[in-house]
Amino acid sequence: MSLTTHLIPELKSELKATRTTLERVPDGHSDFKCHDKSTPLGKLAAHVAQLPSFGSTILTTSKFDFGTAGTKPLVFENLEQILAAFDKLAAQVESDLAATPGAAFEETWSLSYKDHPIFSGTRFAAYRAMFLNHLIHHRAQLGVYLRLLDAPVPATYGPSADDRMGF
Repeated sequence: MSLTTHLIPELKSELKATRTTLERVPDGHSDFKCHDKSTPLGKLAAHVAQLPSFGSTILTTSKFDFGTAGTKPLVFENLEQILAAFDKLAAQVESDLAATPGAAFEETWSLSYKDHPIFSGTRFAAYRAMFLNHLIHHRAQLGVYLRLLDAPVPATYGPSADDRMGF
């Protein structure tokens, strides 16, 4: 079995958990912040929804420069728009992962900002740390926001206080 074959079920599981978390973002609270230094809920939800595109970038290119790429952050308008964007980008990263040969994960992938190096390592390390772990990290942050807004927090790797998974 190739590495890609092993990674696909993991990606599908993380994307499913992420969508469930995004579905719980309550309307009317896009400006909510846990702390003065925290990102507003709408901006965080939009970032989480857009992260699969970064996974696709890692899987389909050899490098990325934040300073010259011209990418625009997704702006939170409403929950339906965020979920539609996430669904489209999640389908694309799933397709890109399925098309990635196992040997490609050993190739070098680099991240920079205006030609200043940020990361250079294997595509696998970039995929795992900068995309998948990054997605999980921000999804967990969304869980904190949900709890503080008394919105139900979904189960992810086990039950939550709101989703007992049949227990």
